[in-house]
Amino acid sequence: MDLVVDWGRVHALLGENGAGKSTLMNVVYGMVTRDAGEISFDGRPAQIDGPQDAIKLGIGMVHQHFMLIPRLSVVENIMLGREIVRGAGVIDIDRAARTVSELSARYGLEVDPRAQVGDLTVGLQQRVEIVKALYRGARLLILDEPTAALTPQETEGLFQIVRSLVQEGAAVIFITHKLAEVMVVADRITVMRRGKVVGTTAPNATTQAQLAQMMVGRSVLLRVDKGPAHPADAVLQIHDLVVQDDRHHAVVEGVNLTVRSGEIVGIAGVEGNGQNELVESLLGTRPVRAGRVAVGRRDITRRSTRSRLRWLSNVPADRHRMGLILEFSIADNLVLSEFDRPPYANGLVRLLRVIRDHALELMKAFDIRAQSPEQPAGSLSGGNQQKVVLARELSAQPKLLIASQPTRGLDVGSIEFVHSRLVSQRDKGLAILLVSSELDEVLSLADRVAVMYRGKIVAELEGAGIDRDKIGLLMAGAG
Repeated sequence: MDLVVDWGRVHALLGENGAGKSTLMNVVYGMVTRDAGEISFDGRPAQIDGPQDAIKLGIGMVHQHFMLIPRLSVVENIMLGREIVRGAGVIDIDRAARTVSELSARYGLEVDPRAQVGDLTVGLQQRVEIVKALYRGARLLILDEPTAALTPQETEGLFQIVRSLVQEGAAVIFITHKLAEVMVVADRITVMRRGKVVGTTAPNATTQAQLAQMMVGRSVLLRVDKGPAHPADAVLQIHDLVVQDDRHHAVVEGVNLTVRSGEIVGIAGVEGNGQNELVESLLGTRPVRAGRVAVGRRDITRRSTRSRLRWLSNVPADRHRMGLILEFSIADNLVLSEFDRPPYANGLVRLLRVIRDHALELMKAFDIRAQSPEQPAGSLSGGNQQKVVLARELSAQPKLLIASQPTRGLDVGSIEFVHSRLVSQRDKGLAILLVSSELDEVLSLADRVAVMYRGKIVAELEGAGIDRDKIGLLMAGAG
């Protein structure tokens, strides 16, 4: 493939998961060795055999999964390997901190040099990664899926940072699969599919629908196709729930919420307002301080997580840490919750043929693309990994599905698939609690929206009352 990036421009690299975007940029950054072809930088042939070669040229890369040491401070992370010393080899932290502060102020990357990285939000950690690249003299900055874990506010802040960088004459390669972001931030767009370039265009010369078709090779439905909900009996009932965080501070304060069969209730809110702790308390992985949780007529407030899984399923926000065991096969991951129960086990003996047949059936039903059920889950693309999680949780035929960030990090084709499955399950009578930091996702899928701010449900909206601007104000505490 060929790619030309100009100075003073944002060049978006768009494509599905597994299209080759990150691999290509890892070649440019020296983390993967090219097999053929040439790379030129600033008009001259470049030999890049490792990241140090790229850094010397002025190439920096911020990876989707940050490469920071949580226990070190911001300035220690930034200067690591490029320490400023004085006298007899003593590290000059104060001088380095001043340099970091100057860089931060210049590009609008406000971050405290003395703060411990482990205490920072995801958005601030990303700023640390960008400052680290600039500290090393980066003139070409590669951002790999930079908004995958950011709130809408943090995303807009990142766009402002990117604009300030290109105004200074730098170049930015923006790897993403989010069509709306590309239309806002990019000057040029290159679309990849299966390791090849299928087209290069500009935002003013294309549409999101055209870009989606280039990405997946077919027409994609960019809006959620769903009819009106027909809710019936209450499935999840939350009464005056109080939950504490790890520091024993109340982060869920007196929440009341009901989810009925045949409806999707979305929780909208900026991350960090108690949504994660709420979900953990429903799953039984975080104790309830006060209040009551019931599924159907069963009070599950004090029940174990294992017993709760008889009635509810969960698509976790982090599929790598909480949804899958990446070293295990697809087949084993599809029975994680029931591996020791019939029909997948007979006493202490696991029935491997039954497990394999079950995996083949779900792989076909959920279009999980893999060579065999024995393939490790960690070798799959993000979209296929999420399909494994979704297949397992829905095949358990729960009364309630808790879907946390169900499309985080997924490409447009996988998002379409996940959304259509959630709607079809709703229409079959499943009760769904949707927790998403993507406001567009909540607005598209939810039949009723509960807005969460500082641990409280500050409003519930449904039907014509679901208004984007109003929800945005409520999320910021100004409603």
